[in-house]
Amino acid sequence: MATRQKGPKTQATAASVPAFLAKAASGARLADARALVAMMEKATGTPAVMWGNAIIGCDTYTIRYADGRETPWPLVAFSPRASAFVLYIGWKKHAGLLKRIGKHKTAGGCLHIKSLSDVDEAALQELVTAAAKSRKAASTK
Repeated sequence: MATRQKGPKTQATAASVPAFLAKAASGARLADARALVAMMEKATGTPAVMWGNAIIGCDTYTIRYADGRETPWPLVAFSPRASAFVLYIGWKKHAGLLKRIGKHKTAGGCLHIKSLSDVDEAALQELVTAAAKSRKAASTK
């Protein structure tokens, strides 16, 4: 019988972000993924790292679950999925900025963008930066 692993499934790893992106995307999607990495790094002032095998994130904060468990998670992150870029950026506290970014979808806590050409990149940068700052501030209280 398999035992359930304690601790979070998705953790920061030493895997190469550029190597992952080279396998996960090509052409315009690769350029978009690299631009998203640059946005996150600019917003946090920290280099991007791999989280698990498919999420790229910058900096960390602590998630506190209702049952008292805590786990580190990136302040801002994304995954280049086949259907869209899925951004984990805490967008719910920044509805005004979200309205300005352009074509997107939301599901749960995630923001889905098919292509950077569909959005206002300056507004997206503002959103990523605002999300990083608010999560960082909340985690230091």
